[in-house]
Amino acid sequence: MSTSTTASVSTHILDTSVGRPAEGVAVHLAARAGRDAGWRALGGSATDADGRCKDLPALPEGTTHVRLDFAVEPYFEHMQKKQADAQQDAPANRDSGPAVFFPEVAITFAVVPGEHYHVPLLLNPFGYSVYRGS
Repeated sequence: MSTSTTASVSTHILDTSVGRPAEGVAVHLAARAGRDAGWRALGGSATDADGRCKDLPALPEGTTHVRLDFAVEPYFEHMQKKQADAQQDAPANRDSGPAVFFPEVAITFAVVPGEHYHVPLLLNPFGYSVYRGS
């Protein structure tokens, strides 16, 4: 929750390739106080069945920039294996290349004290989109 001296962040991930929330994606949060300052790792979480991280750490006072790192490769590898297992009797007529083109998604954005930033990630194996939600 944001206060007048800190900002707050939430996120969720929707897998647009299957039209569902992406469960089990590791998300790491880092912050810095000033454009030239170093990043400080604050901790992380994983998405739940609704694709949401409900327990991301609070931002420290003075935070000006936030970085969310999404580890999406393990999620898509799991989904690829799940799909292969479901189709084990189907003829193998496709090359099974990499499960994902972008193995990690890093989103950096500026924040101001007292504001809440909801950052949804729309994801598929070959692309992604983010925006400031509400």
